[in-house]
Amino acid sequence: MAHFAQINEENIVTQVIVAEQDFINSGAVGDPAQWIQTSYNTRAGQHIQGGTPLRKNYAGIGYTYNRDHDAFVPPKPFPSWVLNLSTALWEPPTPHPNDGEMYGWDEATQSWQQLTSPNSNA
Repeated sequence: MAHFAQINEENIVTQVIVAEQDFINSGAVGDPAQWIQTSYNTRAGQHIQGGTPLRKNYAGIGYTYNRDHDAFVPPKPFPSWVLNLSTALWEPPTPHPNDGEMYGWDEATQSWQQLTSPNSNA
């Protein structure tokens, strides 16, 4: 069994199912050309179990299939973020701080803003 993503005319993933290639090819779930295999174990162009990665990322509903790069790309989170073609993931214009604190992206300032805990006295 394998995972297959169904894409619409705009190359947007509308559903993901587990099926055999023969079942997809039979047309039982629509035009076989609208179904593209995806790997549950692929993320950011890497196979998490050391296997061969497939299409950069496991497809999710709302992802876009980029035919030019044979990659599933998640929805763009913010207008300022840029697509990394090696990973098919969106990256912020400023790297996320790596200091153990929690941050949220502020698109208006295009910067990371430290989040405060609801239990903090700050």
